[in-house]
Amino acid sequence: MPGRASASRAPLILMIGPGLLLAATGVGAGDLATSSFVGGLLGTAVLWAVVVGAFFKFVVTEGLARFQLATGETLIEGAVARLGRCVVWLFLPYLLLWSFFVGSALMSATGVTLHAMLPVFDDAERGKAVFGVATSLAGLVLVWFGGYRLFETVMRVCIVVMLVTVVLAAALLWPGTLNVLEGLLVPRIPEAGGQGLSWTLALIGGVGGTLTVLCYGYWLREEGRTRGEDLRVCRIDLATGYVMTAIFGLAMVIVGSSISIEGSGARLLVMLSDRLEEVMGPAGKWMFLVGALGAVFSSLLGVWQSVPYLFADCWGLLKGGGETATRVDTKAPPYRAYLVLIATVPMLGLFWGFRDIQLAYAVTGALLFPVLALALLIFNGRSAWVGAKFTNGPLTVAALVVILAFFSWIALRPLV
Repeated sequence: MPGRASASRAPLILMIGPGLLLAATGVGAGDLATSSFVGGLLGTAVLWAVVVGAFFKFVVTEGLARFQLATGETLIEGAVARLGRCVVWLFLPYLLLWSFFVGSALMSATGVTLHAMLPVFDDAERGKAVFGVATSLAGLVLVWFGGYRLFETVMRVCIVVMLVTVVLAAALLWPGTLNVLEGLLVPRIPEAGGQGLSWTLALIGGVGGTLTVLCYGYWLREEGRTRGEDLRVCRIDLATGYVMTAIFGLAMVIVGSSISIEGSGARLLVMLSDRLEEVMGPAGKWMFLVGALGAVFSSLLGVWQSVPYLFADCWGLLKGGGETATRVDTKAPPYRAYLVLIATVPMLGLFWGFRDIQLAYAVTGALLFPVLALALLIFNGRSAWVGAKFTNGPLTVAALVVILAFFSWIALRPLV
């Protein structure tokens, strides 16, 4: 196919489509709140942690893409083919739980941000609920009627708005080039009353997405990237996406380190915008709120569009399909049923505290990455499965072992 041969020589902006989607989906309210709070608590000394977190996510997602391009199977399809359908039955409860917590967190975050921009309700909780429901339904309509291409276009706009506004805020509050370089190049963890280690780990684990990294493979199929020759394009794509994720995280740490803030959860975004107004004037507040809205709405839209792929894939595998690599039919009942489910059922979480929802989401998200790292060590470690060209190299093995150990520790810490 002539078009396929020219894909690797396409302009960069076309090569990084799915990477942009992953970056926009992975950066949400948790990244905004965590990065800014860590910046206020630990300063620029932990900028290096953002880079480490983005690198960890790149290694895992690159491994997922490499497995899929080598075998023609998503990781879920490959696991079922090798381990049986019990994989789906183990994964589905986790998917449902994660969907509820992340859906509630994203609705709450968009609701709070919109209430800060349009305070038409006297009661902040009521404003959060009304705006949260409205944005969820707006995302549902965009995904239902717009298809993949409209989704991709909206996400590109959101990530540009998000990056430009937040990076500009960081530039206006710049703490000094030497401080930034030291924080990037000299890894250290301030004591901060004994909280330094916990918040640094939270920063590393919170950069980028969690379950949504599995959705990258479905976006590859939407783009027609299904052959081993597409691996170079995917690496460029992913590197660009995670560089953008890192830039956003670095900017938020810098913003947080430059102003005094208190609070937690989604309300932290409002408090942060108020402090920015004190330092930079009304323009600073509105600039940040627009960027925050771009971040949380793009994350909501990305989750609404991508996570139903996972359910539809699992449904097909349980029904006996999945033997060949095919695009998920986004107009079929399994995809659309889960789209409606994720856009409506988590509305119940709008009546819970955002901090509790965010914590539950963070814990459930952390549980997935040790499993992914272990699966990639095994699946991509066998040349009989992926071919010698696509097996893990020594550096990749070392990185996956570190990721396995790190995220296992993160997942188990709340239980210790």
